[in-house]
Amino acid sequence: MKKLAIAAITLLAVIGTARADSVLVLNSEEASYSILSRSTRTELARLPVGREPHHLVVSPDGKDVLIGSTATNELLVLDSKTGERRRVVRDIIDPYHLGFSPNGKWFVTVAYRLDHVDIFHADGFKLAGRVFIDGLPSHMTFDAGSNTVFITLQQSGRLAAFDLATQTVKWNVPVGNTPAGVVMLPDDKRLLVALTGEDGIVVIDAKDGTQTGRLQTGKGAHGFWPKGDGRHWFLSNRVEGTVSLVDTQDMKVAGTIKVPGGPDCMDITADGKELWVTQRFLRRVAVVDIEQLKVVASIPVGKSPHGVFMLKSPPAAPGSPVSPTGGPLRAVSTGSGTTR
Repeated sequence: MKKLAIAAITLLAVIGTARADSVLVLNSEEASYSILSRSTRTELARLPVGREPHHLVVSPDGKDVLIGSTATNELLVLDSKTGERRRVVRDIIDPYHLGFSPNGKWFVTVAYRLDHVDIFHADGFKLAGRVFIDGLPSHMTFDAGSNTVFITLQQSGRLAAFDLATQTVKWNVPVGNTPAGVVMLPDDKRLLVALTGEDGIVVIDAKDGTQTGRLQTGKGAHGFWPKGDGRHWFLSNRVEGTVSLVDTQDMKVAGTIKVPGGPDCMDITADGKELWVTQRFLRRVAVVDIEQLKVVASIPVGKSPHGVFMLKSPPAAPGSPVSPTGGPLRAVSTGSGTTR
């Protein structure tokens, strides 16, 4: 507790000068989040947050960052510019992955431990419907029209599409072994699903779940992050210790970056020059020079770092999930044969 108090004092001391280049990192197995400096590549502060924080999401207006605390059933709301604590939203059950629909109308959480998907009215977080579904619901993405949320089911190897307005399942199809990250491509017709158990990705037709393509990337393919050009996506291969640059037009691996220690969630700096990648097994965050496609720094943080977010950076799209990934993802513990 003494260390946390010192960290809080340190945080207040740096608010005026360091926020313009700060980075937020969730330490999933330490019940804390770190504030890092981009310029000095050091940890400025480490603060408490519930238990088992995994993923983050930016509010539709870009003013807040919401952290899901899965074991305490709550959301911690931070200022997206400063990282300062604003409030806590309670009675959000097991919010492992979370996201806002592109139109800002819906807020969705997946309960990984409890096998259900909650669909809320985003204004006031009033529950519209809870859908129980077997298979460890994991990551999500939305269609552009905010009609459908697509969610991977890691244990059952399936991908399910949920109608947001009616809170019902539209389709539920097999896609492969241990699906994790999922993203909707800019054409709003194709989905990419990372198969952690099959070392690559599959391409899925968003209309009916038909599989239309496949690409091998690396062992433990897990989470996506957009490069920002509408064509290329970064994909973390956690077991192999690499990040693939995937060309989604030609469906090929355009480059490979060695990132040791279980690369997982990612975010890109506002200038597009650096990719920051959490290293789950090393308690560090890697800084990748995108032009060179190589790691140029690695910063110590807390235990099992997961979600990462550039403070003061606008979201890639309104309501984009920040963790890997998982619309465009911004947004992992291992147990019982599954991977989070």
